[in-house]
Amino acid sequence: MNYHSLGEFVDRLESENELVRIKDHVSPILEITEITDRVSKQSDGGKALLFENVEGSNIPVLINAFGSSKRINIALSVHDIEKIPNDIDKYLKIKPPSSLLEKVKLLPMLLEAAAFPPKMVSSRQACCQEVVLTGDDVDLDKIPILQCWPNDAGRFITFPIVVNRTIDQKLRNVGLYRMQVYDKKTTGMHWHIHKDGAHFFHEFKKQGKVMECAVAIGADPAVCYSASAPLPYGIDEFLFAGFIRKSPVPLVKCKTVDLEIPASAEIVLEGFIDPSEMRLEGPFGDHTGYYSQDGDYPVFNITAITHRKNPIYLTTIVGKPPQEDFYLGKATERIFLPLMRTQLPEIIDMNMPAVGVFHNLVIISIEKRFPMQARRLMSALWGMGQMSFVKTIIVFDHSVDIQSNKAITEILLNEIDFTRDLFLSEGILDVLNHASDKALYGSKLGIDLTNKIEGEEETRTKLESDKNTTLPLSENILEKFTEFTSCKILEQKGLHQVAFATLEKKYPQQGSKVIDRFMSNNEFSSITILVVLEGHENINDTSTVLWKILNNIDPKRDMHFFGNRVGIDVTCKTGEDGYTQHWPDEIEMSEKVKNIVDQKWINMFHES
Repeated sequence: MNYHSLGEFVDRLESENELVRIKDHVSPILEITEITDRVSKQSDGGKALLFENVEGSNIPVLINAFGSSKRINIALSVHDIEKIPNDIDKYLKIKPPSSLLEKVKLLPMLLEAAAFPPKMVSSRQACCQEVVLTGDDVDLDKIPILQCWPNDAGRFITFPIVVNRTIDQKLRNVGLYRMQVYDKKTTGMHWHIHKDGAHFFHEFKKQGKVMECAVAIGADPAVCYSASAPLPYGIDEFLFAGFIRKSPVPLVKCKTVDLEIPASAEIVLEGFIDPSEMRLEGPFGDHTGYYSQDGDYPVFNITAITHRKNPIYLTTIVGKPPQEDFYLGKATERIFLPLMRTQLPEIIDMNMPAVGVFHNLVIISIEKRFPMQARRLMSALWGMGQMSFVKTIIVFDHSVDIQSNKAITEILLNEIDFTRDLFLSEGILDVLNHASDKALYGSKLGIDLTNKIEGEEETRTKLESDKNTTLPLSENILEKFTEFTSCKILEQKGLHQVAFATLEKKYPQQGSKVIDRFMSNNEFSSITILVVLEGHENINDTSTVLWKILNNIDPKRDMHFFGNRVGIDVTCKTGEDGYTQHWPDEIEMSEKVKNIVDQKWINMFHES
């Protein structure tokens, strides 16, 4: 179905038993986050939540609306998300017609495509302008904006659809950027240096001109998703939403700025950004599972708030994966695969696991035809749009099911040769990456697990463990290496045997130094992969360990090679280690809030 509003989407979710209405009194300060975090980490992503009684506001809060594969399909009006990339592929493969018959055959597709561009409607048709507030009536405090985590700098809008234009007005950008609430009329605008919104802003800054912005909060699901999508530069997100909807997105002129916003939006903030005004923004808990770095960002000054008579506040949270954003990311993974193939046709499939938090790990399978093709692909991806932020890329042959963790693990532990299959590079990194010694750039890791063909080195470096197949006991390791506070040897059998160990870091480079000593001890030569973590880590949770590895390592600095063996130092780094950034805190909810939610939990979900 084609949704005309967020409310229609809510009704559909409820009819599909995908929504829980919560009537209990809850606070937008931390409580909603704790409740949602518990729900989103259920095996199926839990249910969408509609909080109907939020402290300090008469506006209900909708969250986790896109937090499962089923709800993504419902949101985008498909039975299977693969329909959308198949439709994209169909349009990409259109060839110029060579006969009248071919022209006639194209007519249905061309007529369909004519409905994709957005259309303007009058303010009378725009529900988002049923209420118009200007001057002293502008008050962000009346909106139930969340504070998500205890050490956040304050409240922030988590799902804003931010609209702006280039200085010549020729291009429009629609994106999701967090907005810290400073007071009733101002917010931050967290434009990462690499994002299109920031590019547009810097053009205004160069000329010293004020930049108009508009922010829609809550719209039909196709618009909400399209704002999150990593579209190529210059492609209108409202056009893309029209493609998903198969009908144009109705837009309306704003009341106080010369911009267009979705007429079906729940709440709209209109205003401007003065490039001369910057303000400290952050820190905030982010999708990495850590608090982001604070920094100076542009300030959004609000000139008007418009909204429906009975709006819904759409929001989301980010934190330790998985969260709602994982399912939005998986949709993007599937939808944009055909576009990647236009430049890299050898790509068969792609997987962005939750532990990789989007920019730390991408797994690719390819149809391999020539030597070093996997490394060529890695280099190409590191130069392609938002893929350029990815820290680690693993490439498999087309025959491997890269959506299967079991298949990936088996090949990794049995086939990798650390002297042959690794490709270390350097490049830009996401601003949220904290592992590198430098902000915004650092080292990258490519792993080529494709079968070796003529022209490539096929022989494997012999392991010392080939001579010593007896695995040591964890107790033996702890006895010899008293710095370790715990140790676990993984049960997966393969050519490579893996051990996790923790230590309480007491001196600079302790992690790497203990790795050197461990790898020099022949008694433990059967362990070919040693991962060293901080003492508080739970090494019995493999997915958490993988998330830590991918978040916390700079490959060139933290991976130590000993022939076909490797030690990985996942410990926190300080200035004494040569680390020049601020190592962030891991996100944790306060015990006080956990206890409050414990007391409310049974009553909130007794019927669900």
